[in-house]
Amino acid sequence: MSQCPVDHSSPSSSQDACPVDHTTRSTWSRFFSSDSSHPTVPLSRERETSSIPKPNDGKWVYPSEAQFFAAMARKNYDPQPVDMKTIVPIHNAVNERAWAEILKWEAGRGGEACGGIQLVNFKGRPNDRSPKARFNMLLGYAAPFDRHDWIVDRCGTRTRYIIDFYTGHSAGSSKGDNLSFYLDVRPALDGWEGIKMRLENLWPRSS
Repeated sequence: MSQCPVDHSSPSSSQDACPVDHTTRSTWSRFFSSDSSHPTVPLSRERETSSIPKPNDGKWVYPSEAQFFAAMARKNYDPQPVDMKTIVPIHNAVNERAWAEILKWEAGRGGEACGGIQLVNFKGRPNDRSPKARFNMLLGYAAPFDRHDWIVDRCGTRTRYIIDFYTGHSAGSSKGDNLSFYLDVRPALDGWEGIKMRLENLWPRSS
């Protein structure tokens, strides 16, 4: 049975997976209702196709409400069926935002010559702080609630992107339904391509 949340102990490239680690209880469980008396609601089994291309054609597919609920229940997070109406759309939006930020980095770098860039694989690293996150924490900023590494292929050139996930609340509200996300997305500095892209981001290329 296809599962999502996925196990990110190793990089994944399964068609039925999705590129966000949902095992971070401190994040996703905040959307769970504290009141367990909600009436049982039917959970949709429909899955939304993302805008994120994967290798060998096609797009990555998001989990259905039923899949998301089953995965969180297996991890003993005590979800309520009604919670899925909120969590699943947020989950999908976070994925799309991460991909949109990667597309900004990749714009004008030639990916269109081979049909566009693709997300090859991904790995959740919630317990690993990126160097930038550690530095910001020393300055007094909040720690990210999660980190992911996404590997993107651009016509044979592969670039690892680091994504630090942060949460906050909309101004004047502390309610979960007004929770906002900030994603810090950038190429990793583990190869010349990533270094070049980061330098060019400091000094934009001339048009």
